Amino acid sequence: MEAFTTHTGLALPLDRVNVNTDEIIPARFLKTTSRTGFESALFANWRYLDNQQAPNPDFILNEARYQGASVLVAGDNFGCGSSREHAPWALAQYGFKALIAPSFADIFYNNCFSNGLLPIVVPEAVVEELFKEIDSNPGYTLSIDLAAQTVTRPNGDVIHFEIDPFRKDRLYRGLDVISWTLTMSDDIAQYEQHRRQEAPWYFDSLVSHK
Repeated sequence: MEAFTTHTGLALPLDRVNVNTDEIIPARFLKTTSRTGFESALFANWRYLDNQQAPNPDFILNEARYQGASVLVAGDNFGCGSSREHAPWALAQYGFKALIAPSFADIFYNNCFSNGLLPIVVPEAVVEELFKEIDSNPGYTLSIDLAAQTVTRPNGDVIHFEIDPFRKDRLYRGLDVISWTLTMSDDIAQYEQHRRQEAPWYFDSLVSHK
């Protein structure tokens, strides 16, 4: 997983609340066993007309001014609905590095950190300000510093955000939960050796049942 330290990118405003994971990545695209290739299906129900044959000119992701956007600003309760991990996959594969919203659904929020995405929670009033500023200023970019826990606007104003230290550390180091666990391999091996000495009967019983 790619580490997240700092990022400056074009911001895209998705001024909708309760965007669920079936809209982020519709269920009909989940038949593959691969973890790649979901970028073209991101927001497919809104993004395309005629059964994904033509771009929908009224959907913001298709507007020329937002091509290459990597910071998504959205409404409250983003990522609600089913727990599918394909939703952060699709967002990350499209090119988004960070998401900003007043709140995120819990499972979606957790999944973001295991897929290199930084979900940032800020007050609803701040999101409303960002919607207006982005709409009024083509090429509007936001600069994010994970270590400092800040989002900087083009005019230099700084937005501070809170984040759980454990999630922050993993994302900063580019570690999902499994990778983070493996950083403690020596400690795990020492514990297992200690347990073998402390309760050899237990490990003998495991061998006998194989």
